[in-house]
Amino acid sequence: MSNAGLWLLAAAASMVLATSWLALSLPAHWRQVFGSEEGAPGYLRTLGWLALAISVRCCFKADHPSMAVLVWFTLLPVAAVATAITLSYRPALLRTIWPAFLHTR
Repeated sequence: MSNAGLWLLAAAASMVLATSWLALSLPAHWRQVFGSEEGAPGYLRTLGWLALAISVRCCFKADHPSMAVLVWFTLLPVAAVATAITLSYRPALLRTIWPAFLHTR
């Protein structure tokens, strides 16, 4: 696999993390996945936005700017749909992307 391919793979992975963390930052999805009434930690939304920024950076490392923007805007709905399907059919799978060291409850 070429260097650009690895950057695109990293962009896709960080985009999936971003959409998952942004979804988990909503109280309804947090309860759906973890069954906790306490609500999501406040920094979860910040982690999601940071992962989005990392995916943009990875896209720009992989290709020239016009193509990088196109790829990033293509990855966004793909990752969002993947997260939505996971929340619909197997919400417990999103526990696997939650870092254990961040789980303080």
